[in-house]
Amino acid sequence: MKIIIKSAKIIDSKSPFHNQTVDLLIADGLIEKIGVSLPDDGAEIVRFDDLYVSQGWFDSSVSLGEPGYEDRETIANGLNVAAKSGFTAIGLQPNSLPVIDNQSQVSFVKNKANGFATEIFPIGALTKASEGKDMAELFDMKNAGAIAFGDYNKSIDNANILKIALQYVQDFDGLVIAYSQDQNIKGNGVANEGIVSTRLGLKGIPNLAEELQISRNLFLLEYTGGKLHIPTISTAKSVELIREAKAKGLNVTASASVHHLVLTDEKLDGFDTRFKVTPPLRTEVDRQALLNGIADGTIDMITSDHNPIDIEFKKMEFDTAKNGTIGLESAFGALLTVLPVETVVAKLTARTVFGLENHTIQEGAKANITLFTTEGKSTFTKEKILSKSKNSAVLGTELKGSVYGILNQNQLVTK
Repeated sequence: MKIIIKSAKIIDSKSPFHNQTVDLLIADGLIEKIGVSLPDDGAEIVRFDDLYVSQGWFDSSVSLGEPGYEDRETIANGLNVAAKSGFTAIGLQPNSLPVIDNQSQVSFVKNKANGFATEIFPIGALTKASEGKDMAELFDMKNAGAIAFGDYNKSIDNANILKIALQYVQDFDGLVIAYSQDQNIKGNGVANEGIVSTRLGLKGIPNLAEELQISRNLFLLEYTGGKLHIPTISTAKSVELIREAKAKGLNVTASASVHHLVLTDEKLDGFDTRFKVTPPLRTEVDRQALLNGIADGTIDMITSDHNPIDIEFKKMEFDTAKNGTIGLESAFGALLTVLPVETVVAKLTARTVFGLENHTIQEGAKANITLFTTEGKSTFTKEKILSKSKNSAVLGTELKGSVYGILNQNQLVTK
């Protein structure tokens, strides 16, 4: 394949062409030439209005269902959704049936992803069947292609398991993911503990449930060494704890989800279960603290935390509905409403947190590119959802800009 991307503004702080509007000649999956008004040379022309390009985006937390929950989402459709949403790679969560907790399961999902423009990087479960009792086969999964280990949206109650895991993975430079929410303090809570939950009569989940667990996990990291990633933090105090840990030199990284950056618990007034997520939507004070954490580098990356849920598990009472929202399709447009494009791109391309290679936009490099525009506004409607499941927390929300597609694995995918 030989194509020329015309008049694209490059957003890549590591590229010598950062903030320049140029043409890119791509041949056989490599960036052959970058310059102004490149000759067509028989190549296919790719041209979009107000076009920007960046390094391909990476979403560190995506659930797809397959195997076992194909009614929620399949790997094939999920990867096509990711591509049209601007993501050239995803970190696949292990919450399938069976759970991805061994070498064969890692190999299965990687094989299912062969031939797609968007690459899958499986996250192996930290414990067998994600039950929090016995450590899974971490080294074997690493050899099969797992990039990290964690039990999706489940805290490790047994501190000794997390301690041993942090020590064990150092032998092969592994990364442990520790979702942080103390189950005893959470109890039967379904929403952020505060004014809104009290007004609505919903059982609350205090910020302390997250912060206490993060404190414990950081103490364990300080004791063991190693690398720890704390996903989808949601409170102001959590940001502060991680900021302090980084200042002490601990090897800790963190992510925030798109919905926690753009929504608050005020959305719960209608008891709409699309807004039931874990951790719960917090207050405006917490949302602003997360944005500040993004700005100063305390929060290393942003994830859609894409989690398709069957309609029958959302169309029920708020107390009993499942947690989760899809987010791939709306991630970029939602983020542009609260953050500058350079910051959005930086946090969506922070793949080195998971030990993955960056692909700087320069001559001779692999063409791993996302194409998008920052222009225009639109309302996110159900017609714009490409996923099989429709449980989006940002339905009806105004988005900014849009994604044109991706170029990766020598394939061009556009909407």
